[in-house]
Amino acid sequence: MKKRRLGMDVGIDLGSTSVKIYTPDRQIALDEPTMVAVDRDTDEILAFGADARHMLGRTPERIAVVSPLQYGRIKHFRLAEVMLTAYVKEVCGNRIFMPRVVVCVPAGVSAVEKQEVVESLRAAGARKVCLIETVVAAALGAGLDIAKPRGVMVCDIGGDTTDIGILSVNGTAVSRWIKTAGNSFNEALISHVRREHNLIIGPRTAEILKKEAGCVIPREKSLTVTAKGRNAETGMPDMAKITSEEMLDAFEEPAVRIYRAVQHTLEEAPPSLAGDLLAGNGITLTGGSARLYGMDRLIAEHTNLSVTVAVDAGMCVALGTGKAIRFIDTRDPFEKDTSPLDVFGY
Repeated sequence: MKKRRLGMDVGIDLGSTSVKIYTPDRQIALDEPTMVAVDRDTDEILAFGADARHMLGRTPERIAVVSPLQYGRIKHFRLAEVMLTAYVKEVCGNRIFMPRVVVCVPAGVSAVEKQEVVESLRAAGARKVCLIETVVAAALGAGLDIAKPRGVMVCDIGGDTTDIGILSVNGTAVSRWIKTAGNSFNEALISHVRREHNLIIGPRTAEILKKEAGCVIPREKSLTVTAKGRNAETGMPDMAKITSEEMLDAFEEPAVRIYRAVQHTLEEAPPSLAGDLLAGNGITLTGGSARLYGMDRLIAEHTNLSVTVAVDAGMCVALGTGKAIRFIDTRDPFEKDTSPLDVFGY
């Protein structure tokens, strides 16, 4: 008989672009796209994760490839439940007890939206769910000390949203989130290529081009990449050469929205915490799009603060949920303390 193991604790970065699951023994045990392929006619789920992403743009009209989450919220509850059940089972395997979970949520979500996240994870098998704000998890994952009464600032540029927070004593003193992030740059590039080159490209192509030559400040040396897609007039396969200068122009609007959101957050900060930022580490950038060329320098220029891109920026939120696991047993859900978690029972 196959031996069954006891339960475990896991951290989940439930992003609109990807789901990452942290376990104490394996660290990042799963990193899969937040995508599900579903048959519109039969409502049958055909694939999820990387398999579903591979189907994006390559299926007949009756098959939809969608993300069950949008802007950090559950958009399709049933699809989210099926996807999370599969991911949790893959990580936890054959265990007597299903896991206790720490999962991140944006600071601006409502109580109802938090409860939807909790219920989706309970449906996936979690026996206890704790919530942690995205910026808090990002700070923990970046190795920042947020327990002291001293201001620490994080800007997490994810897939759908950018979450910004000034933290102190394991909580957020000031926070803000905007619906501008990595996907916004992709959409801006798609629009630019169609307008300037009469070429239609998809989100995956835009993501690849962004990583290869994207920038929000001028590069020291110009880069040129080839975009492949469909000609908007003839409908035939076509290609175009795209320069990094073109991407700089295309990315201007979303980049401005991000650094202005950082400025607005600083304007709302208590003077003492703002002073801490000037005297301390300034701003730490996390999230996949924090690595976009020049993002740190652009924000530094418009805030007069030092800006650092965290090591392994794209994994910081997932690593932070893992580090927060130690708080699961430190508080009673009906009592206040300095734990960064909200506990939603057993």
